[in-house]
Formats: sequence, C-alpha cells, structure tokens
Amino acid sequence: MRAVIQRVDHACVKINHQELSSINEGILVLLGVEKEDTEVDADYILGKTINLRIFEDEQDKMNRSLLDINGAMMVVSQFTLLGDCIKGRRPSFVKAEEPARANYLYEYFIKEAKEKVKSLAMGKFQEMMEIELVNNGPVTILLDSRKSF
Repeated sequence: MRAVIQRVDHACVKINHQELSSINEGILVLLGVEKEDTEVDADYILGKTINLRIFEDEQDKMNRSLLDINGAMMVVSQFTLLGDCIKGRRPSFVKAEEPARANYLYEYFIKEAKEKVKSLAMGKFQEMMEIELVNNGPVTILLDSRKSF
C-alpha cells in the first residue's frame, strides 16, 4: 500500500464541480492499494500517518502528530500511485489491486481511521475527482507498506 501524506491548511474534494467533502488543518492522504495488500498494510499506513510528527510545536520544530493537534484527515483513493514508469512513457498499473479488493481495503482504512481521528473526510472510490488543497510547508511524505516490513 502506498500513500502520499500532505500537511494541509485546507483540502476539499469535488465531483463535477460540486463539493463532496472538506477539511481544515490536518492531513490529506492519497491512498493506493497494491495487489496482495492486506489489512496489515492498511493498519501500518494508518498508524504511521496519524503518528507522523509533522506539525510544529511551540519551538517551531516538527514534533507533533495529527493526534497531538486533534487535526482532521481526508482520505482519497488513488490507484495511480501504483503506476510503474520504468519502461516507456505510459505508466503501467499492473501492480494496482483490482477494484473490488482495493475498495474493500480503502473502506477498511476509513473504518479504522474513524475510530482514531477526530474529523474524517473522504473522496469517492472510482470517481473522477477534483482535489483542492493548501499544502502547509509544503510538507509531503511518501509511505509504502512494502518498504516497512
């Protein structure tokens, strides 16, 4: 499972120019599900995400987590994170999980996040979405559950 974590002042998801959801201070998570991912991968990515110390403390050092600041989280499914661009110019998505299984793990991630995060927003699986965000910092972190075990 791969995730792009962005510290944001604001983020919103729109479908057909209509706002679906939004958050203020917190984290935008773009989540890609890889073939053979399991709940263990989702748990790892979620645990890392909510505990990353990427928010400033009183000394302006990145020393506080999303949980510490009681921030919001937005989760958006993004299979293109599994794009392989090694050969040619067109990305291959053969490593991306099939939609039914990917949606199951996306929903699992959201269910687990709801139990841990004060405010949770999300995109809509397999929809063409417009994501607007104000990246704070900018702070962007890449996570890959396959590189953790």
